[in-house]
Amino acid sequence: MKTKSILGAAFALAFVAGTASAEVVRVDEAAFQPSAGLITFSEFGIGTQNPTYTPADYGGDADAPTVNFDGWFTGQGLSANPGVDCPGGAASGCVVGTPTGPLSLDAAAPNAFITNDGATPTTPVLSGSPRFNGPIAILFDKDQFGVGFTAGFFNDAGGTAIQAFARDGSLLGQVVNEGTGIEFLGLVSETADIAGVLLNLVGPERAGYVIDNLRFGKRGDIVVDPVPLPAAGWMLIAGLGGMAAMRRRKKAA
Repeated sequence: MKTKSILGAAFALAFVAGTASAEVVRVDEAAFQPSAGLITFSEFGIGTQNPTYTPADYGGDADAPTVNFDGWFTGQGLSANPGVDCPGGAASGCVVGTPTGPLSLDAAAPNAFITNDGATPTTPVLSGSPRFNGPIAILFDKDQFGVGFTAGFFNDAGGTAIQAFARDGSLLGQVVNEGTGIEFLGLVSETADIAGVLLNLVGPERAGYVIDNLRFGKRGDIVVDPVPLPAAGWMLIAGLGGMAAMRRRKKAA
């Protein structure tokens, strides 16, 4: 029993060492299967503000969520000190504050709206206000395992984040753009309880941003590759396994 406990602890420690975040893991667009939800923003007309998508609007099944959009969640607002909270970024895209639970969209926030953008591969897209320089909040009426979308056009790496929130308003984690141009920003929650996500600035971004091709889904709609075990994890398992073997030899002697 002691040997099993030692090896079990080793695997647990190695898994923790191998995960990128306690709550969310970054995924690419290929992880989203055909069964995952897809909103392209071509479903409604240019200029539509804060659109609401029922499953029928995007071809979802009976278990699919209704998806709503706005500028941020209730309890949040623009930073009073964007130079500190989002250094080098536009003040109009720098959102701070903890959402109140249950998670809801703030009707007083600047609108999100469908528009065209010549800098993106496909159009129409969804922008925050002001155009290309405002935050975008997405609320699901049913918790999701993963969410992602193409975003950009980024002129700065590391300045824009997709932040995932639980139904009670707590922050699950975030993924930040790694480069410039158009990039897919996607994440999954280990607890499968993403109630909403926010795209906003966390640093500099000179060109602004929009989103397109929103993907989302439950477990099974998104395939996540296992996180490779780091070398330190294997060394830990080997070491603890060796200790267990020595104990067995001592008992045999």
